[in-house]
Amino acid sequence: MASPPDQILEHFDVLIVGAGLSGIGATYHLQKRCPEKSYAILEGRGASGGTWDLFRYPGVRSDSDMYTLGYGFRPWRQAKAIADGPSILGYVRDTAEENKIDKNIRYNHWVTDASWSSETARWTVTAMRDGAPVRITCNFLWMCSGYYRYSEGYTPDFEGVERFKGDIVHPQHWPEGLDYEGKRIVVIGSGATAVTLIPSMADKAKHITMLQRSPTYMYAMPAESPLANFLGRFLPKSLTYRIMRWQRVILQQYMFRLARARPQKVKENLIEMMREKLPPGYDVEKHFSPNYNPWDQRLCLVPDDDLFEAISSGSASVVTDKIETFTEDGIKLKSGEELKADIIITATGLILEALGGAKMSVDGEEVNFGKTLSYKGMMYDGVPNMASVFGYTNASWTLRADLISEYICRLINHMDKRGFALATPRNDDPEMKTEPYLDFSSGYVKRAEDILPKQGSRPPWRHPQNYAADLFSLRYGKLEDGVMEFKEKPVGSADAADVDRARIAAE
Repeated sequence: MASPPDQILEHFDVLIVGAGLSGIGATYHLQKRCPEKSYAILEGRGASGGTWDLFRYPGVRSDSDMYTLGYGFRPWRQAKAIADGPSILGYVRDTAEENKIDKNIRYNHWVTDASWSSETARWTVTAMRDGAPVRITCNFLWMCSGYYRYSEGYTPDFEGVERFKGDIVHPQHWPEGLDYEGKRIVVIGSGATAVTLIPSMADKAKHITMLQRSPTYMYAMPAESPLANFLGRFLPKSLTYRIMRWQRVILQQYMFRLARARPQKVKENLIEMMREKLPPGYDVEKHFSPNYNPWDQRLCLVPDDDLFEAISSGSASVVTDKIETFTEDGIKLKSGEELKADIIITATGLILEALGGAKMSVDGEEVNFGKTLSYKGMMYDGVPNMASVFGYTNASWTLRADLISEYICRLINHMDKRGFALATPRNDDPEMKTEPYLDFSSGYVKRAEDILPKQGSRPPWRHPQNYAADLFSLRYGKLEDGVMEFKEKPVGSADAADVDRARIAAE
């Protein structure tokens, strides 16, 4: 049922969807660079913080350093560069409060649809609030809703799961007050979540086992940076932050390029590092030697050797095998071994989702993003005045989010200066080859290939996963590049509010 007209006609220059790390950062840039623009933030949940409010499992932390995961405009001032979830949540919320961004967040507005009208040069966004649709219009739509489904994580269809008598928990929805002291725990998975959970729970559990089908590459680093601590003795904190930010950017890009250029050498070095961290005679080849090259999937960070220390102490163990079935008392493996458990944690990944699962249409035609080319990794072929934020897979998310924000603000100001109402990327090359948006072999990426946008075979339709290239393209590149189509508002077009009323009344 359509909303009454008085719920439709609220209008903003810019509408930002999502009040997490990306949305708060985007809003800061908008306020600073486009101060005359009206805006609102629609947040589907009842609190800000996004990922860092949603995930509450023991030990939740970043797997990127805060010199690069933190905002470029607001230095991270705590000693630990590998920060825990509550600290990151506080950082995001403090940023919003200090800049009065929190006053413009509308909670419990879950965006379900957005439709573009070229006649009015506006988006009409539909959000569910208290079970009823609310419609808001905007000139520019900025999607900062993340890349995965918030309502549920991914859990495979395990045989016999209904027989298990204990607790089964997915980390994405951790039950408050779960008592695991003195319990036998099996964590299914070997990604970042599992690697975080194991050492965090090992001190209280009777025993905790990481059950993996195949190994993951891991690397260790101190939670606190010795270099940052040294520089902090002599330099202002803001300068130390900038130096460390660039040091980590360069290191991240160097390691990624090295892994792609000399994968076998990098693999040998990573495995040798793990061998040194684990007890003599430990079967590193079986449990820590993946059958793919480094950075074909994301590497897992082990801060302060915590996972390796838990394994070395005997409080945690790793089992590499396949699951045959759940039993009443645990999990039976293909090898015939049975792992006894009181609690089973399915750290089995995310369900990726484009644009928070919202449906999009342009002049009445639904947009199939699974078949749509991505312009500079943030806008979309044939879709006017809309951008989304997607960070790096080989570096910190916020590095790219900051650059995207700068670009969008430049674009909006350019449109105002030239009198344009529409900015639409258009691919006019029918021979353009398409490739998956993410060059990653991880299961959660492969499962989502059909719904994720595509990238092209050359710029600006190619997403390079390279901070230096993006820095040049997004901060300094031409806005009128022959691909971005700019148009003025159609002469003699109807008043936007009248058209909105008529169209929605017809629904």
